[in-house]
Amino acid sequence: MKWASETITPGQITLLRVLFGFLPVLAYAAARGVLRWRHARHLHHFLVMSVLATSAYYFAFAAGTALLPSGIAGALSGAIPLFSFLAAALLLRSDRVTPVRLLGVLVGFGGVLLIARPWSATGAVDPVGVAYMLLGSASVGLSFVYAKRFLSGLGIAAAALTTYQIGLALVTLLLVTDLDGVTDVAADTRALVGVVIGLGLLGTGVAYILYYVIVDLLGAVTASSATYIPPVVALAIGWLLVGEPLDLLDGVAVLLILVGVAVLRSAAGRPSPGGSGRAGT
Repeated sequence: MKWASETITPGQITLLRVLFGFLPVLAYAAARGVLRWRHARHLHHFLVMSVLATSAYYFAFAAGTALLPSGIAGALSGAIPLFSFLAAALLLRSDRVTPVRLLGVLVGFGGVLLIARPWSATGAVDPVGVAYMLLGSASVGLSFVYAKRFLSGLGIAAAALTTYQIGLALVTLLLVTDLDGVTDVAADTRALVGVVIGLGLLGTGVAYILYYVIVDLLGAVTASSATYIPPVVALAIGWLLVGEPLDLLDGVAVLLILVGVAVLRSAAGRPSPGGSGRAGT
């Protein structure tokens, strides 16, 4: 995203990511035989998910990454579970706010504040870029709650849901994205390969497929632990490979975000008083 932002717009980056991510997801869903015409009666839900979990989410991250060091942008993506918890607490009666969960949110957002550093006069971190990253995190966080409330009981395979979601996002992005200059990304082989293969085919399409495999093999709770990995990897790559500066506060900030998420995961797995004792997901 960072390399591509030097030649094309965030909207164009989002369109290319969705296009090349859709192809392997569609092929996988077709191979599994999970696509059904009768699913079309839930089109309105798929459309909402296409905005929350694809179009708005990817666009906000592309716009934020264009304004921030890639490592910082990646670290901020770790806030997704925090927004998911907040949305669930506000919109789902089954998800109660407990002191432990509240502590997890506060610790996590403490990490976000350390990265953004709104008190700093140096302007090292663009607040608009931070706002975009948080908007994208909030969008996908809300999508989890929407999916739980309106889609989880429909009995539609995850591979099919994702195919409909990304496919509809592709259609809407084609309608609203200005394509003028989109081919300029081809002038930078590094950016072209990064967007088409790294961000699209692998980072979107294959990543979804691998997630389905991990869920089948290890279960949803263990698979969700993958959210711990991207912030650390992004910060490390930005520092080691791209040459972006990294200071002690950045490391502490990522640690706080991950600790906040870990506390939320731990609290979600505890049986509620008087409940059935089953771990939450």
